[in-house]
Amino acid sequence: MNKKDPISMIFHDSCLRMSDVHLLQGPFWLSDQILSFYYEYLSHVKYKNNKDVYFIAPEVTQCMKYMDDSELELLFEKQNAYRKRFMFFALNDNESSSEGGTHWSLLVLSLPQQTFFHFDSCGNSNVRASRRLMNKVKYGLGMQQTRFRAMNCLQQANGFDCGIHVICTTDHIVDHLNRYGFLEGLPTLPVELVMGKRSELLNLILFLGGKI
Repeated sequence: MNKKDPISMIFHDSCLRMSDVHLLQGPFWLSDQILSFYYEYLSHVKYKNNKDVYFIAPEVTQCMKYMDDSELELLFEKQNAYRKRFMFFALNDNESSSEGGTHWSLLVLSLPQQTFFHFDSCGNSNVRASRRLMNKVKYGLGMQQTRFRAMNCLQQANGFDCGIHVICTTDHIVDHLNRYGFLEGLPTLPVELVMGKRSELLNLILFLGGKI
């Protein structure tokens, strides 16, 4: 046990420490653990009855970049990914197999449209990482003809809210999918959702039994 950095909460496959929670209390870049926690919450609570969506945590996304095709196929089979209509990848620009990176973006695979949609709150900062992941995933799924589409989206107003944008954009897209069933016509993410999301996440951690 790390007494200098105690655990705030364990939620399914995610573990939040107090240092992670602290990142939500100030103008800081979000860790892998916070995005992983939120994707676990989406999978097991908020959208647990939606069988069309598959939320892939950042540490899994990072590993996917370095898996061979057979490993990736086994992972998708285990998660029953072939039956999902939409896959959400929390992606960063880290080019090693360990944690790290300096920028988060969101890659969404729409199987009905055979398209990877990339949402980057800082221009095209993560386009290289997103295309690299796309090339791995499409062969793992046997979808070599899929396209890549960079989406216009709300841009961050600072150098640290990219993770918040990924979290908010994920919710924003799923809400749209639940209403219409496809990504076309997705409105721009309201900036108010981004501005209030850190406080909302802290309240969510408390509600689920964590410490802040």
